[in-house]
Amino acid sequence: MPQICLFNDDWKFHLGDAPGADAAAYDTAGWRAVTLPHDFSIEAPFDPRWASATGFLPGGVGWYRKSFTRPDAPAEGRVFLHFDGVYQNSEVWMNGHFLGKRPSGFASFRYDISAFLNPGGENVIAVKADHALFADARWYTGSGIYRDVFLVETSLVHVKQWGISATTPTVTADRAEVAVKAVIQNHAETAASVQVAFALQDAAGTVVAEASADAAVPAGGEQAVSVRLAITQPKRWSVETPHLYTLSTEVLVNGAVTDREETAVGLRSFHFDAADGFFLNDEPLKLKGVCVHDDAGALGTAVPIKVWERRLRALQAAGVNAVRMAHNPHLPALYDLCDQMGLLVQDEAFDEWELGKRKWISGWNVGEAGTDGPFAHFGEWGETDLREMVQAHRNHPSIIMWSIGNEIDYPNDPYTHEILDMGNNPQIYGSGFYPGLPHSNRLGVIAAKLAAVVRECDPTRPVTAALSAASVSNETGFADALDVVGYNYQEYRYPEDHTKYPDRVLYGSENGMRTEFWAAVADNPFISGQFLWTGIDYLGEAGKWPLHGSSSGLLDLAGLPKPEYHFRRALWTTEPMIALGTSAQPDGRETVALWTHKSAVPVWDAAGGSLPRVSGYTNCARAELFLNGQSLGVKTPTEDGGHVVSWDVTYAPGTLTVHGLDTGGGIIATDTLQTSGPAAVLSLEADTDTLQADGLDLAHVLVSVRDAAGTLVYDAAHEIAWNISGPARLLGLENGDLGSLEDYRTSRDTGVRRAFQGRLLGYVQATHDAGPVTITVTAPGLVPATLTLQSS
Repeated sequence: MPQICLFNDDWKFHLGDAPGADAAAYDTAGWRAVTLPHDFSIEAPFDPRWASATGFLPGGVGWYRKSFTRPDAPAEGRVFLHFDGVYQNSEVWMNGHFLGKRPSGFASFRYDISAFLNPGGENVIAVKADHALFADARWYTGSGIYRDVFLVETSLVHVKQWGISATTPTVTADRAEVAVKAVIQNHAETAASVQVAFALQDAAGTVVAEASADAAVPAGGEQAVSVRLAITQPKRWSVETPHLYTLSTEVLVNGAVTDREETAVGLRSFHFDAADGFFLNDEPLKLKGVCVHDDAGALGTAVPIKVWERRLRALQAAGVNAVRMAHNPHLPALYDLCDQMGLLVQDEAFDEWELGKRKWISGWNVGEAGTDGPFAHFGEWGETDLREMVQAHRNHPSIIMWSIGNEIDYPNDPYTHEILDMGNNPQIYGSGFYPGLPHSNRLGVIAAKLAAVVRECDPTRPVTAALSAASVSNETGFADALDVVGYNYQEYRYPEDHTKYPDRVLYGSENGMRTEFWAAVADNPFISGQFLWTGIDYLGEAGKWPLHGSSSGLLDLAGLPKPEYHFRRALWTTEPMIALGTSAQPDGRETVALWTHKSAVPVWDAAGGSLPRVSGYTNCARAELFLNGQSLGVKTPTEDGGHVVSWDVTYAPGTLTVHGLDTGGGIIATDTLQTSGPAAVLSLEADTDTLQADGLDLAHVLVSVRDAAGTLVYDAAHEIAWNISGPARLLGLENGDLGSLEDYRTSRDTGVRRAFQGRLLGYVQATHDAGPVTITVTAPGLVPATLTLQSS
């Protein structure tokens, strides 16, 4: 039977090159002990000598080694070393034997180490991650073994890696059919006669369908088998009810089970229609999506799944039902989470193909850019990376389309076309046709090849790409190679292109925050949805120093809602809500850009001047504002599509209260702002009071600076010290401030970081021991706070 062992503990790490570290006998004295996942770039100070594109953090070379002893080894079987992702140009050795190199920092891969194991003795794994070309992406990627590692043991006859394919050709309310294909691999020196048994179980563990198939698997070869499973009265997977079944696949040789795999299966149907948009289970559904990158601020790209769960639940609460994995394959467990939570997914493979894009060094669109990037390996590895992404992820019911690229057609970066001399072409670096640049005609040829790779691996989902210049891609065959066509920031083209290409399925693959961009979706049934840039702030793609990230998110780096988040709730949800914020009086000079955010902050003080603007983001019919109990009038939301109501109020300290009202005047939602006094106390809250003592579980602990009455002091920036006693460790501290130059490793190791907007988040991770975990926070001049969690 197979065994899968998480292999993250007891690694040694060295920053910098270490000639000879691939040898089994290499001395690691002086190397640092680390637990994987590990991102070594996030441990460095921010520095302007690095690139704004990657967050003013360095790349570099890092070495990892792990020694382990196997008391025994399987008499017959194979042992594999599996990596979920190493950034990047990884090279791996086992007991001094070179196993291979994988240039991609986002690919999952494994090596067969069976022939190199030392049974009963010491074994040494060595891994080199080479990210010396630090400005090789347009956003922060991290460096090192930043995802999980597993040791996988199988029998000689087993299911091939990513060898299960489960599709749902028929799904109705009364009946569903699951088509299953399994590829069986035989490492033995003789042929094997196998029986492959399939069983589908519901959430309660009841078998609802089963079937089997026989096959002869040649020695050293593989053989595929296929069955169909029929289910009556299926529980369908949807965004509201993400029911999951479990498909078990057993391989039997002479009646003995040699392998068993479990695969999550969601029974759902979906399709895109050129005239009427997207349908899930035959019901129309607008995609209310966000784009996300890999990092989580203080944690870099080594992000525990609990962090992703908290972020995605917050986004769902704002009405988000879809996620675009920008612009690369993401953490494998993140797709499982989307399956479980009912979030639809656009999975994406590349940000560039044969040629590199600009990566800004001194600030976004500032000065000279670099062009290092993964394009250098695209010719050799591109099709392999794409094929394996689809094979690895194709059983996730959450995934509804495969993207073969993001903004590959970006005008004059690096490709150009004569059409750029005609018409309206936004998103252009420079203007017009540049004869000296590579011609865009090549893109249609590559797109057709990549689309064929996807369809070979999975003919059940459409191929898409995020186009930044539809005018160009319409001329080159790029758009014609796609089943579903994504437009980035080109809402103005929707009506024109729908008329010109009536059979084309259109959606917004990347979109700004402005209300009219959503109206272009909501008011046009032929537009399937949009994906906001972005759901969460991220490191990299930064403006000028000292900013080290993008503030485009609905949530900040700490996963806390920003004012724009509440406006999106008003736009995308139906549960009655209203959220107050204040700002200075508009003076007509406000900038309205693609990513312009609502500026009203949840503060009632004199900072906005004597006549501040008070705004409420709401989905209610009307709203009434009170200052210190006195009504300032009832208003009907008329701004931003009828979701913003505002008052100009003469400032007076005290309490602002707003009531959201239904059409009959009944109160259905309320929000309050209170003038704060001087900072006096610290407050602690956690999203859980228990931890599992598994070395993985995590609590989000939020400290707030408050006045004596308990009101948040929004402008507080106190330096806060953390002390944790008991079986847990401080994994990181994040305040969401994109301009802070406090480096993350020092903050984590000392347990000290400044608050921003009165708050500071701590990631507290369990160890393998049980017991109480006591967290104490202190700051000069403030009453400290203590919180206790229980790890068991």
